Amino acid sequence: MTYTLAQDETGGPVLWTDRLFLRRPRREDIPASHAFWSSERSALMGGPWSIETLVVETEGLFAQWQKHGFSLFTVCRKGDDRGIGGIGPFYPDTHPEPELGWSLWNAADEGQGLAFEAARAARDWFFATSGHRTAVSYTDPANARSHRLCERLGAVVDAAAPHPYGDEPTLTYRHFAGGRA
Repeated sequence: MTYTLAQDETGGPVLWTDRLFLRRPRREDIPASHAFWSSERSALMGGPWSIETLVVETEGLFAQWQKHGFSLFTVCRKGDDRGIGGIGPFYPDTHPEPELGWSLWNAADEGQGLAFEAARAARDWFFATSGHRTAVSYTDPANARSHRLCERLGAVVDAAAPHPYGDEPTLTYRHFAGGRA
């Protein structure tokens, strides 16, 4: 098992891994996430965003949790409730199917396997609880770090998958319940 499941005070899922826990996002996470989403580090993921755009996107995550019972988790280090990233499945109305996505908000947290640890737990929980058998990761063709993470998670390129980004170049990876297809 890649995670241990618990519940927060409202009955929402909390996933515990070796070094992290994943919880539903809160408004208090916005300042930490804005440091990432307003920076050039977010450029390969549709950013940079204004604070107004980030608030709208965060409200969208809350709505997805209500509608689908899943969306991005806020990732925290064990023993510290401050968010360090947003990772997990999400499914905005603009998407043709659920997406597995990730961002670590501080560059100092990269390169330690934290995104892999959190994404693997979130993916496994999603497949175990949602009834979905696949999910995608829409990536910028230049985002080599995301491509490596997708491949490490066992995802494969799905050139036929529709994506919500019109004519924008997009490389889509497909994740499968139970691992590779």
